[in-house]
Amino acid sequence: MNHRPATFALALIASSVTVAEAQQRPPIRQLGAVTAKATETFTNVAGIRALANGSVLVNDISGRRVLLFEPQLGKFTIVADSTSATANAYGGRVGALIAYRGDSSIFVDPSSVSMLVIDPSGKVARVAAIPRAEDAGTIGSGFGNTAFDASGRLVYRAMPRMQFTGRPARPGGAGPAGFQMPEPPDSAFVLRVDLMTRKVDTVGVIRTPKIKLEAKTDDRGNMSITSLINPLPVVDDWAVTSDGAIAFVRGRDYHVDWVNPDGSKGTSSKIPFDWQRMSDEDKVAFIDSVKAARERMGANAPVPATGAAPGPGGAGAGGSPQVQIFVGPGGPGGGPGGGNVRVGAGPGGAQLNFVPASELPDYKPPFFAGSTRADTDGNLWIRTIATTAVAGGPVYDVINRKGELIDRVQIPAGRTIIGFGPAGAVWLVNRDGTTVTLEKASVR
Repeated sequence: MNHRPATFALALIASSVTVAEAQQRPPIRQLGAVTAKATETFTNVAGIRALANGSVLVNDISGRRVLLFEPQLGKFTIVADSTSATANAYGGRVGALIAYRGDSSIFVDPSSVSMLVIDPSGKVARVAAIPRAEDAGTIGSGFGNTAFDASGRLVYRAMPRMQFTGRPARPGGAGPAGFQMPEPPDSAFVLRVDLMTRKVDTVGVIRTPKIKLEAKTDDRGNMSITSLINPLPVVDDWAVTSDGAIAFVRGRDYHVDWVNPDGSKGTSSKIPFDWQRMSDEDKVAFIDSVKAARERMGANAPVPATGAAPGPGGAGAGGSPQVQIFVGPGGPGGGPGGGNVRVGAGPGGAQLNFVPASELPDYKPPFFAGSTRADTDGNLWIRTIATTAVAGGPVYDVINRKGELIDRVQIPAGRTIIGFGPAGAVWLVNRDGTTVTLEKASVR
């Protein structure tokens, strides 16, 4: 058996450890004071759009509405919702809120395959078609840090596509005849599209959590396929900076690859990090702690999103979502002699299955997917995974356009940074059980 790839990967990590030890990391400081809190509550906030005058648009995906809050968060107006309160329908599916030119914004409505252009006052100035109808669900999902680059092209992450092995299942072990086991991908493309020409190209590739599928067949020939969650995946992340560059944050050795506004590409040095090696006992303990934490949360335990960081959307521990597929005798397709397919994901608090502890990485990764935010000064803020005990809330590494670690900021417990605004404003979501509130703080 060839062990060179594994040996090489460990060498990369060891190199990163050496770099981390050689470079001095900035001391952790506290985020500035909270300056405003909204009394309106939410269940799930997918994103915000801060405006120059201090107001903020909020995408409330659970309530299916877009709200415009005044600077002190005391009052708001409804920009779009799912009732007759406004002339602008939110739509029957989750939409995405994206910063556009100047202080205008775009709300993507996949249901109508359209984009609402919202002016700074919260009025819908015009409605445009989504440049590629086939990507309406992808762009509108808010999957990742969808944004515009320096040339005005829309940058978004493509949804992963299931591949099939081409090997039909066999009776007695792998399910009904004719069923092909799907092969989940472990990477995803980041695309960009020109709104005028509708030309699309691939700007980069990111590593995503590998979903492991486990198939079982009962004595009646019914097959169930259950995904196994990796609560500690090694992944990449990405964001578009304020100057329009596209940053790819690599989790394997923690560095940033850049696609600059002029089209050139570059790679920054490795970011110093306190790499923590995980022994076999550590891996078992980590799996046990995740299971115990979910049991304590009970019905409030969120269903993990694909590689998402714990945050405003209620994402779990950064693993893949649990998906169960049930296939009756004869395989999918129904009809006489055919089976039925049922796909489901357990609600919050449902029993989840995890990969064996031996499949966790040998070094605790620096971040989960969905952990990166870009501020208004061109910096990246990356919510890191704690490798040593740090009292209080999560700590963010602040990376400048050179890929250098320039600051480490701790935010209050229970909070996650959801966006940034002018004059050093930092927007937070505060989750308390199933309730989410919005807060504004100063960066210092």
